Amino acid sequence: MGIVTPFPAGARAPAQIGFDRAELTRILDLYGRMVAAGHWRDYAMDLGRDAAIFAAFRRAAERPEYRIEKRPVLRNRQGMWALIGEQGAVLKRGHELGPVLAPVERRLMKLVED
Repeated sequence: MGIVTPFPAGARAPAQIGFDRAELTRILDLYGRMVAAGHWRDYAMDLGRDAAIFAAFRRAAERPEYRIEKRPVLRNRQGMWALIGEQGAVLKRGHELGPVLAPVERRLMKLVED
């Protein structure tokens, strides 16, 4: 008889978490508007096994002013999107990207008004 190979149980986790096109478009649109307002100057992306992170910097040699994190593991709990401030505090968490980016977009409106 032949050798029976067991079928792997459960779905395998992806090797890398990333942003899809719509998410990245939304994030880069906000980044472009903040650059045009003169507030941000650099960004970095980290695509890892647990999370995809977009970090926006005022200057390249600092800690990021904001980090936008996508953690699919938290999808069914408090939401997979998080906005994290410069000190590491979670400023906003949610299931959709738009409401999580709202505090930064409100700040952009204030910058334009001044």
